[in-house]
Amino acid sequence: MKAVVLALLLAATGAAAKTPGEVEVGQVLRQAPMQGILGPSRLLSDFRGKPLIINVWASWCGPCQAEMPSLQRLAKRAGQQVQVIGISTDDYRDRAESFVRTFDIAFPNFIDSKLRLEHMLGAERLPLTLLVDAEGKVVAKHFGAREWDSPDAMAYLAKHLRLKL
Repeated sequence: MKAVVLALLLAATGAAAKTPGEVEVGQVLRQAPMQGILGPSRLLSDFRGKPLIINVWASWCGPCQAEMPSLQRLAKRAGQQVQVIGISTDDYRDRAESFVRTFDIAFPNFIDSKLRLEHMLGAERLPLTLLVDAEGKVVAKHFGAREWDSPDAMAYLAKHLRLKL
C-alpha cells in the first residue's frame, strides 16, 4: 500500500524516475564514445569548447520527425556559435541511416544502440534536447518536439547558452 501511495505522490508532483547514470542539469557530461551514422565516430568531449545542442531521437518517433527540419535550419543558421548533434536510439542502424538520409541532415548524428548515451542523457521520453555549455555542463533539458528555429526557441537558446542569435 505504501508503494502505491508513493507512486501516486510522485506522479502527482511530476517527479520522474531517472535513467541509470543520468547526468542532470548543472552536471558535466561524462566522456563517451559515439558511433557515427553516416560520418566518423567521435568522442563526446570532441565537442567541447563551443555550446552544444544534443537532440536524442528515434526513426519511429513522430515528434522527432516533426522537429528535425527545424533543427537542421537551426544548425545552418547558428552553426558559427553552437554545434548541433543528434543521437539515435534506434536498435537497427539501417533505420537510423534512412532517417538521416530522408531528412538530409547535415549536422553529425550518432547511434546509441547499446543505450549508454540514452541513459546518461536521461532520455526516458523522446525527443529530448539538451543544451550544454562550452565546458560540457548541461544547462537545460527539453522533452518533446519544438520548432527550434522559431523566435521563441531562439530566445530560449540565447538565454540558456548565452548566444547572440
